[in-house]
Amino acid sequence: MRSGAKVAIVGGVFVVAAGGVAYGAYTLVGGGDDKGSGGTHTQGAPARTGPPGADEIKETSTGFFQAWAKGDAAGAAALTNNQQGASAALTGFRDQAHLTNVVVTPGAPNGAVVPYTVKADISFEGRTSPLSYASQLTVVRGQSTHKALVDWQPAVLHPQLKTGERLVTDKAQSPEIQAVDYKDRPLTKEQYPSLGAILDGLREKYGAKVNGTPGIELQIQGNGTPARTLITLQKGTPGKLKTTLDADAQAAAEKAVKRFGESSVVAVKPSTGEIRAVADNRNDKFPASLQGRVAPGSTMKIVTAAMLIEKGKASPDKPAECPADAMWQGVTFHNLNNFSMDGQPFSKSFARSCNTAFIKLVDDVNDDGALGRVAANYFGIGQDWKVGVPSFDGSVPASAGAETAAAYIGQGKVQMSPLDMASIAATAQSGRFRQPVIVPQSLDGRVLAQADPLPSGIAGQLRAMMHITATASYGTATEAMAGVGGDKGAKTGSAEKDGQNKSDSWFTGYSDDLAAAALVQSGGHGGDAAGPIVAQVLRAG
Repeated sequence: MRSGAKVAIVGGVFVVAAGGVAYGAYTLVGGGDDKGSGGTHTQGAPARTGPPGADEIKETSTGFFQAWAKGDAAGAAALTNNQQGASAALTGFRDQAHLTNVVVTPGAPNGAVVPYTVKADISFEGRTSPLSYASQLTVVRGQSTHKALVDWQPAVLHPQLKTGERLVTDKAQSPEIQAVDYKDRPLTKEQYPSLGAILDGLREKYGAKVNGTPGIELQIQGNGTPARTLITLQKGTPGKLKTTLDADAQAAAEKAVKRFGESSVVAVKPSTGEIRAVADNRNDKFPASLQGRVAPGSTMKIVTAAMLIEKGKASPDKPAECPADAMWQGVTFHNLNNFSMDGQPFSKSFARSCNTAFIKLVDDVNDDGALGRVAANYFGIGQDWKVGVPSFDGSVPASAGAETAAAYIGQGKVQMSPLDMASIAATAQSGRFRQPVIVPQSLDGRVLAQADPLPSGIAGQLRAMMHITATASYGTATEAMAGVGGDKGAKTGSAEKDGQNKSDSWFTGYSDDLAAAALVQSGGHGGDAAGPIVAQVLRAG
């Protein structure tokens, strides 16, 4: 066969044509582990060591593609370093995903990495639909055989597969839904990409409750997560699911997070707890907006201030010490750029985010559990929220030693998500915690978390200090909130983590009856990255 020929196996017959190498067949199965027979080692010759050579990479990948395409289960499996895993996945590709007429076309290797495209037909109950995608594999040296083998990963089979997941073509596990916002405007993954996992979760949980019927789909299933649809062979009848989202705010949130990598934002209506927008822009696709567990930095000072006011240790007009640094139990805490103030009211320390003003009051409080109790009793933190989709409802655990002081400024063991911080701002704005929801409680009668209303004096003082932070010339949130109208307030935050060169950027604020919070990991100061995201969403709302 001449160099550069194209090889296809169609109906078991080789077809040769110029233009590259491809292997196709009706089905595929496989196996293989480090006991495989790949590589170029000759019987009796010394075992090769080190990274696989170009000849080995070509021979192993070509053999794997050929065996995969023609349905040689043993042959494909023997060319991988995980016989059992590869065999199960490749068998499922045929028997569970019902993929036929498979053609694999390799591209030019980049070192040990070989890219390729796969084309196949999904055939199920008399219905057929084409499927095509691109993926890649890596050829490695077998640890015990020293042969060149395909490093088996789920993504070898399909790029979206993760450990514990499989491809399945069948009647969908959950009926389809037509998700709409609170004004009945459609919400789709295509228009609002951040809602992809949320809509999948809502479909799984509520599809049957809104009288939808399932279609026939190729899905990724398993691993305890909602099924993800790749191809629809036959559409079902979607049931209409009304959410609390606002299409305008959602569109603004989607656009806002694109300004910074690793960013997330959530918007909540303070008077009801209804979630109006959720968006993420992260390389790992993790929904940090709802499920993140990150130190919130100085945005936590909203809760700390409420605790200090309740205990009579602070009030907006009461003078507060704000030295450049303060030591507590052997640990020194600093202000940003080591700034200090003398004889200024506590409201200015709040607005300028003076860490030491809060640290100086730890001894006066003399209660390691006070912050957690206020967070739970007034702000609903840690109260097992039933949002409608998976979420993290914050954690302010009891602390000791220097961690108590760190917690006052949102560090130590304190963990929050943007959803939690949006809810905290919403509670400060309205004076009462209302558990965030993304679908109405009436849909399933679930029990929502409850908390005591903030004493009116505390709520009023929090709003006054947040307003100063968002409007005064010295307020850390003033620049970001400059274009936001209405009755507004905000708080910035920066949280530093070990091994991270740049702090996480946090910002939470409100305008009239809309509150929002954003996180930009490694984004720096809260007003610089997270602040513009929140402001953009508030303006849209």
